[in-house]
Amino acid sequence: MADRTRPIRIEFCVSEHENNLIKNKMAQIGTRNRGAYLRKMAIDGYIIKVDYTEQKKLAAAVSRAAANINQICRRISSTGHCYDEDIAELKAKQFEIWELLKQCQKNEL
Repeated sequence: MADRTRPIRIEFCVSEHENNLIKNKMAQIGTRNRGAYLRKMAIDGYIIKVDYTEQKKLAAAVSRAAANINQICRRISSTGHCYDEDIAELKAKQFEIWELLKQCQKNEL
């Protein structure tokens, strides 16, 4: 126990109802570590859970566009030709990214 980063132990008792409330709040933010949850609540009084779904969609769209650009660059390097379909595909991916950005911005406002 001497090597613990947190050597001071704090204990408190709760009722069955309070215990259920704590469990429900932990489930809402998606944590199972009761000690970390209670420590965070005791120190800060709140926990902010950030939803990164829109950012993940945007990152995936950017990744797909980058992959398409790489494929087109390889094709141009090997054949020396740039095709209209390639340009149209890139414009479509760019439009998708702009739409996701606008949606993210709209949701934040």
